[in-house]
Amino acid sequence: MAAGRSGLPSDTIMVRTGMGPDKAGRAVRLVREARPAAAAIVGLSGGLAPGIRPGDVVVASEIRSADGTVVSRCASAPLLAGDLRRVGLTVHVGPIVTVPKLATGDERTRLAATGAVAVDMESAAVAAGVGDVPFAAVRVIVDTADEGIGHVGLVRRGILGLRTMCRLGPPIGAWAAAVGRRTVLLAEPRAFCAGVERAIEVVERALELHGAPVYVRKQIVHNSHVVAELAARGAVFVEELDEVPADATVVFSAHGVAPAVWDQAGDRGLSVIDATCPLVEKVHTEARRFTSRGDTVFLIGHAGHEEVDGTLGEAPGRIQLVQSPAEVAALDVPDPQRVTYLMQTTLAMDEADEVVEALTERFPTIVGPGSADICYATSNRQNAVRRVAQEAQLVLVVGSANSANSVRLVEVSRRDGVASHLVENVGDVRLSWLDGVGTVGISAGASAPPALVEELTAALSGLGPTEVAVRSVGRETVAFHLPKELRRAAAADAAAATEPGPGATASS
Repeated sequence: MAAGRSGLPSDTIMVRTGMGPDKAGRAVRLVREARPAAAAIVGLSGGLAPGIRPGDVVVASEIRSADGTVVSRCASAPLLAGDLRRVGLTVHVGPIVTVPKLATGDERTRLAATGAVAVDMESAAVAAGVGDVPFAAVRVIVDTADEGIGHVGLVRRGILGLRTMCRLGPPIGAWAAAVGRRTVLLAEPRAFCAGVERAIEVVERALELHGAPVYVRKQIVHNSHVVAELAARGAVFVEELDEVPADATVVFSAHGVAPAVWDQAGDRGLSVIDATCPLVEKVHTEARRFTSRGDTVFLIGHAGHEEVDGTLGEAPGRIQLVQSPAEVAALDVPDPQRVTYLMQTTLAMDEADEVVEALTERFPTIVGPGSADICYATSNRQNAVRRVAQEAQLVLVVGSANSANSVRLVEVSRRDGVASHLVENVGDVRLSWLDGVGTVGISAGASAPPALVEELTAALSGLGPTEVAVRSVGRETVAFHLPKELRRAAAADAAAATEPGPGATASS
């Protein structure tokens, strides 16, 4: 009754299994006769993992039998879980274990120790019998270790579970509609660039050398997963230096800072490790050089971005921010013959070219940097996503919303006429985007971990037969040295390690 009132698509075939593996096994015969494109089992179950409460939903990442054998892997679980969360449900993803009878007491404790998050009596039998089709198991928790079957309130919890089941239909229907054969095209290059890898390594090395905490001004790179992982290891992220204790160690992010920030660090006696990307530092150097010779510098970029703020701070009043061609007509400069332009390193190439064209028309003698300011990694990823967009019906870009280069990848794809979305992780992908889509392109911003792309590709493969191909515009071999502060510390450690100890003799 609850499943029937949940809003499942009208063509859904519903089979009632009854309780227990034997009844479930008999019901599977009806499922096989229907020859479905996909199969899902829904029902009530017991929670095993800490933190799971009655009324919560568990989506199986895999189905295990009582002896621990994995009967079925449910790769698309993160996608389904994401849609369930968007309707307001509390959702957990993890293994579900099937047992032949109700699990209580010590048996429940034993099952929880295996890493299973929920227990039922039917899923394994159904998963084993439905054949080679995409499979999902969605269970609503009604009892836990603290509130077991015999615990007062079971009826109330059962009603809560059934009411929750009444909300499962639209997400499960969207999951079923997304099932099908498809091709996944991976843009190459994608994900981490050399500057991001260097910045992350800077924080890791700083933690090794100085121990936790190591303070980092702003996000070291614009990705929430990277920040969370480093925070778990002892990095403390702050917005401004007045949050850092005097004489502490602080890392400046890959986006660079203004000279005033360096002055503030010196005034407070902070030990600074500069993780500014060398390509961002190049723009800072150009800004100093051009303004020192008397030029007015136009910085093409986006207001509020940390990289832009840092570059503007090199010569306040001598550098003007230009965000679009429309702003060029209103620019006011002391000497129109002494003007130069620079660029934020993470701009879209065609977007920047439009502004340069407008500047050149207004100031015919304007000159630009000696070499391109838009970094190689940004350009390469835009070229790669553009190649993928030539074939794809949908492009998914993995990256955080505050990552300029990730946002630009979405904009580039959309300008090429392809539906494109920015996703923080696989759970952000809406199943409705995949309905009727046979070719999906995937890229990732330069600050996004490669593992997130792998997780997304794996989840899509759980929706049906999937061919994965790479569309490459070339491989990157760039590498940057670590900052001098870390190189000096490493050299000092190496020297100390080779010094003879007490009572030892040294010979050449």
